[in-house]
Amino acid sequence: MKLHLASGNAHKAEEFRALVAGSGLPVAIVSAREAGGMPPVAEDTGTFAGNARQKAQALRARLPAGSWVVADDSGLCVAALGGAPGVESAYFAGPAGDGAANLAKLVRELAGVPDERRAGHFVCVLLLAGPDGQEFIFEGRCDGRLRHEPRGGAGFGYDPLFVPEGEGLTFAELGEAVKNRLSHRARAWEKLAEWLRAATG
Repeated sequence: MKLHLASGNAHKAEEFRALVAGSGLPVAIVSAREAGGMPPVAEDTGTFAGNARQKAQALRARLPAGSWVVADDSGLCVAALGGAPGVESAYFAGPAGDGAANLAKLVRELAGVPDERRAGHFVCVLLLAGPDGQEFIFEGRCDGRLRHEPRGGAGFGYDPLFVPEGEGLTFAELGEAVKNRLSHRARAWEKLAEWLRAATG
C-alpha cells in the first residue's frame, strides 16, 4: 500500500519511513516531492485537524484517482504562553517558517520563566484520506518540559528545547530511535497503524 505524505518537510518524510519500518506494515511512504511537490497551503483553519485536511486536499488534487493520502499537522503547546505556539508552531517567528528562528523566538519568549512553569506538550494530528472521500483522524500527544537553552544536534524544530516526560535529555539529544518511540507523531502513527492492520486484515 502507498501512502502519499502531504508534506514538503524532508525530516517528516524520514520520520514516517522510520515509523512505518518499525510497525512492520507493508506500507510505502511517498513524499510530496515524488508527486511533483507539495502545493502551497494557507494552514489558516486554527486547528490541527483543519490544517491537516487542507494539506491532504491540496496534495490529492494532483494525485491519480484511488490514491491514499496522509497529512500531518503538529505543534508545541506551552502552558506559560497560553498554549502558543500551538497551531502556529511552523510560523512562530513569521511566515518564512524558519526552524532556527522559531526556536530562537521560543527561547526569548520563555526567558525568565522558572522551571516549574515550563511545562509543554507536542500534539500531532494525522488525517488519513481515502480515495472515496473518507477521512480518519488519529491524534498523539507527548508531554514534557522546556529547557532554558537548546541542547543536542539531532531532530528538528523545537526538539533541542523539549525534554519528554520521564527523560533527562531533549529529543535532539536522545536521537531518532528514541524519539520515534516516544514522540507525539509516533503515538499518532501507532493508532493509524492499528487501524490499517484492522482494515487490511
